[in-house]
Amino acid sequence: MTTKTLTASIGAFALAATLAGCGSSEEPSESAPETTQSTEEVSAQYNDADVDYVSGMAMHHQQAVEMSDILLEKDDVDQEVTTLAEDIREAQGPEIEQMEAWLDAWGETGTSDGDMEGMDHGDGDMEDMDSMEGMSDMEGMMSEDDLSELENATGTEASRLFLEQMIAHHEGAVSSAEAHLENGENPEALELSETIISDQQAEIDEMETMLEDL
Repeated sequence: MTTKTLTASIGAFALAATLAGCGSSEEPSESAPETTQSTEEVSAQYNDADVDYVSGMAMHHQQAVEMSDILLEKDDVDQEVTTLAEDIREAQGPEIEQMEAWLDAWGETGTSDGDMEGMDHGDGDMEDMDSMEGMSDMEGMMSEDDLSELENATGTEASRLFLEQMIAHHEGAVSSAEAHLENGENPEALELSETIISDQQAEIDEMETMLEDL
């Protein structure tokens, strides 16, 4: 009798444990669709202004990285300017990846990468440049001649030229970001625009001081 009672108790405990296990395994499956749905809602919340801005700003950032790379290949430039170029490259590289991921999520893959060849040294074919979506409003881009001048400069002249070009480049980014805040609707892209305005305006102020000290 004692044995049967013990067996029954064990059986009841096992059944309770099994039911508890089933209950806990159902919870994640109920919450998972909510997370997926939330992600889909965010990625779908964009308009043409977001696409044009993000694709254009990705290329704008890519040129800033290229300009920084050009300067960092030189070994006779001002150390503060070198540090600034490293900071710009490290900050804008991840932002490029982020923007390209957004374009991919929106089904706009290739909007930035596909047109980059035409932008790298942009004066070659003005018809192609004018036809690029998003670039007509993207200010501050350097021309092929501008980049060649930076490549050929040395010493203090290279530092001065980099700062002057990057100030104009940053001013263009700030202007485009301000326009996007008025016309875009994707929350992540709008947040990035606010960051670009804050960070790049601060760097403009820093570069203007550097120019005075050269």
